[in-house]
Amino acid sequence: MPNRILSSLAGLAAAALSASLFAAAPAAAAPAPERVQAATTTVSAYAGSPQEALNNKAFYDAVMKSALAKQAKAGNRLAAVTVRYRVNAPTFATQISRSTQIWNSSVTNVRLVQSTSGYDFYYTEGNDPRGSYASTNGHGRGYIFLDYAQSRVYNPLRITAHETGHVLGLPDHYSGPCSELMSGGGPGPSCTNAYPNSAERSRVNQLWANGFTGLSGTFKTIR
Repeated sequence: MPNRILSSLAGLAAAALSASLFAAAPAAAAPAPERVQAATTTVSAYAGSPQEALNNKAFYDAVMKSALAKQAKAGNRLAAVTVRYRVNAPTFATQISRSTQIWNSSVTNVRLVQSTSGYDFYYTEGNDPRGSYASTNGHGRGYIFLDYAQSRVYNPLRITAHETGHVLGLPDHYSGPCSELMSGGGPGPSCTNAYPNSAERSRVNQLWANGFTGLSGTFKTIR
């Protein structure tokens, strides 16, 4: 009798252990909570890649070509090149307005103007594991995507101003200091600077001054 009881108890214990392991399996495979996952993907999104650099360059080229085409058609060869944008990101409307003010007060050869039609690029928003980024369809139109999760970890105004910097021709430089806008998330979430430094301002002015050569009818790729 005691052996039978022990055998029964052992069987029950084994069944309980098997059940607990089975029940625990889905929990172990479940995705991390949104907040934790967002922090992980946001940090990795700032690592950069050759493909991201090429995409940023293509975006700038497309916007440059689109803006210069409009300017040439209007016969305006004297004023700063006007780049028109549309806002389809209501959550970031304040940051978009502020970042364009920052850029317009920082450079002289290009001006960002909000428009609902005939725009060269637009801002949009949502969730993406890549974080925020600039993209183009290669046909004179592009967009800046602003990521919800990333903006909860990093300063949203800095993110917006940084991505707008790609429109104006600046590449990422994640190893730079906080004072360098295009260092993005490299300095960490504590960095809130949303202003380009003197070298970045000078580079944008140089790029868009050179862009005036495109008004003759031949659009040149600025390197």
